[in-house]
Amino acid sequence: MKAFRYFAPFVTLIVLCASALGQIVHTDYDKKADFSQYKTYYWHKMQTGDPMLQEHITDAVDKHLRAIGWQNVQSGGDVALTAVAATQSQEEYKTFYTELGGTGFGSSFGGSEVTSTTTAGQGFQTGTLVVDMFDVKTKRAIWRGTASDAVSKEPSKNEKNLDKAVDKMFKNFPHK
Repeated sequence: MKAFRYFAPFVTLIVLCASALGQIVHTDYDKKADFSQYKTYYWHKMQTGDPMLQEHITDAVDKHLRAIGWQNVQSGGDVALTAVAATQSQEEYKTFYTELGGTGFGSSFGGSEVTSTTTAGQGFQTGTLVVDMFDVKTKRAIWRGTASDAVSKEPSKNEKNLDKAVDKMFKNFPHK
């Protein structure tokens, strides 16, 4: 029982530190992509279980892209955007990306499956938001942002968490 008395504050401290860290955001991009050439984008596909969540994601990302001068178009833009928000544990999104069809995309980008450059086989834990960008002309992935603890099963937390996560994702976007 004495050991527990000394161990409990240590465990509490670890839990508090972990929760203070909050969202973990990562971005990656194609170093060969010239982001200055992109002026328009469109939302190609989004996967969430909640239509309100889709709207929050769209609004948050659109705000940042408009701020750098990009224009949202219905289709045929320079960049195609996709987003996945996992509100439950997801094993992989291979199907999501292999179904990236539509104008000019078919089921592959330039003859190679999109999944070879995206998330096939990766798992996403509850609360993860993934935003991907694809160059429409070259059919290549040019940017990815991921954020943990960005979405929740509790809708009341989503707007604040999403805004914070997307702000972090797009802090240094576009890469020059």
